[in-house]
Amino acid sequence: MVRGAKTVAQLDLDECREGVALDGVLVINKPAGWTSHDVVAKARKLLGISKVGHTGTLDPAATGVLVLCLGKATRIAEYLVNTDKAYRAVLRLGVATDTQDATGNVVGRAEGMLPDEAAIVTVMAGFVGRLQQVPPMYSAVKVKGVPLYKSARAGRTVPRSPREFTVRSLEILSVTPTPADAAGSRPPPATMDVTFDVVCSKGTYVRTLCADIGEALGVGGHLAGLERRRVGRFSIDDAVSLDELAELAKREAVESRLYSTAMALTDLPALVIDEVASRNIRHGVAVPATRVVQAEGAWAAGDSVCLLGPDGRLLAIGKVPCGPEDLRQAAPGTLITLEKVLV
Repeated sequence: MVRGAKTVAQLDLDECREGVALDGVLVINKPAGWTSHDVVAKARKLLGISKVGHTGTLDPAATGVLVLCLGKATRIAEYLVNTDKAYRAVLRLGVATDTQDATGNVVGRAEGMLPDEAAIVTVMAGFVGRLQQVPPMYSAVKVKGVPLYKSARAGRTVPRSPREFTVRSLEILSVTPTPADAAGSRPPPATMDVTFDVVCSKGTYVRTLCADIGEALGVGGHLAGLERRRVGRFSIDDAVSLDELAELAKREAVESRLYSTAMALTDLPALVIDEVASRNIRHGVAVPATRVVQAEGAWAAGDSVCLLGPDGRLLAIGKVPCGPEDLRQAAPGTLITLEKVLV
């Protein structure tokens, strides 16, 4: 069995129709000006279902991949939230704002010359790897139960502890003078736009990354544009617009763009178990290691894995007690515990 071999156009619709109608994962290309909650509300209305959730907020000004879980697939949302994300961002050097993006008030401007491209490349190379950043005040992070953005709107700055995140890769695409807007006007002198692609872990604030890069360069900076291009295995090429979703709903063809739960979690390692263990899982019984008939992917002790039946159907998410080699040689009584039963 090969997991993840199907494209959107090749989806087995019977796989998507398991259980009640519209159980699965839908990838939306969020337009600018919409909140993530707006998109969820629109999907609920178009599809006529109430059980819809997203797997990672996008700021209203940002565009791109917003992964929605429908019906029973809402139960796997937490595993999709934890996947890496890929973004295309525009860093505007020379101007710092209080929100770290283009929606905020200017709190600083560069004086003198901006750095050259070589200096920008050198500094941004230092923002790859395991790093720490302080969550922005305009964020949903809670301190003592209060979202930071509420404190910010009330004019209060709350002390925040740095949080660890990881930048897997960062590629600069262009370094150019800030272009004129649609009216032909330009921003104040001494601004420069750096367009870059970044792949990063859960919990990364790209606008904070831009602000930190601007500070490291000594000229300030903010996020001027953002498109999320990938969430886990889902890319911008898999996404449908809201207009396309409306048309699919009208034709009752939404299922043609749904991913089943098994397909949505192909980033996780998978263990295929036998019929006996498959039946017992439905009653919450842990899986003996001796009942594993096939394994795909790599994992370490304590990692989450997909537990698939002989037919490839996702039955549960489990936690393995040891690595692949030890699991193959596991003593009788070694169990894969169940985190979440999905059938």
